Amino acid sequence: MPIVQVDDPQDPRLGDYRDVPDPVLLRERGIFVAESRLVVRELLAHPHLRTRSLLVTEAALESLRDLLDARPGDHTIYVGTHQFLKRVVGYKVHRGCLAVGERPPPRPDTELPQLASARLVVVLENVGNPDNVGGIFRNAAAFGAACVLLSPNCCDPLYRKAIRTSLGATLRVPYGIIEDWPHGLARLRDHGFTVAALTPDPDADDLESFIEHRPPRVVLLLGTEGPGLSAGAVDRADRHVRIPIAPGIDSLNVATASGIALHRLGNLS
Repeated sequence: MPIVQVDDPQDPRLGDYRDVPDPVLLRERGIFVAESRLVVRELLAHPHLRTRSLLVTEAALESLRDLLDARPGDHTIYVGTHQFLKRVVGYKVHRGCLAVGERPPPRPDTELPQLASARLVVVLENVGNPDNVGGIFRNAAAFGAACVLLSPNCCDPLYRKAIRTSLGATLRVPYGIIEDWPHGLARLRDHGFTVAALTPDPDADDLESFIEHRPPRVVLLLGTEGPGLSAGAVDRADRHVRIPIAPGIDSLNVATASGIALHRLGNLS
């Protein structure tokens, strides 16, 4: 675990940290970036994800020292000032702490072992905002969802902002992609799940009414802000469920709605 002081922004050893705001380039390189001390700790402690290197300030290094000493690895730790980190990365780094992880291969829903015994699963359709994706993963972790499944057009859960907003939950909660969207929702029904589409439709069942007669295995299906769920996804749901809100309010933010629904569903899972 070599610790290297760095002061040249063009140092070739720091190549992984250039163009960090560009998620496409990071994905092409087969890496992802964890930002903030809490999230970097989550990555360092992960039993399967490999940390390639860290780029930190002295203060951030000291805050991680206990974990680094307990779990030494072969990753290099590059140390510089706050201003130096900003020159390399292109923006002010949150709490002076970044790490590069090696991206695991994409996993289809058919390869998620958690589905075999799960009682509560979250499925997202076209949720492209990283803050919403991160918030939903954080709620899924908090309320006991076994995994998260995504349609192909969702934000990458390993995008830097999604990881940070989730407080590392996107590294911890298993997830997979339903490539044949929305037809693949039928596989969840074959697993014995009841697919419950969360919608503001006033004709949908009240959430509390759904909870009262909760099926043993539930998929909570959530759509993007604005358009909501597609007709194809809604048609493949077994139940349509709404969260009652005050008159004159169109809908809730999808991450907020997920937290309310998962809190009620998770308490009984």
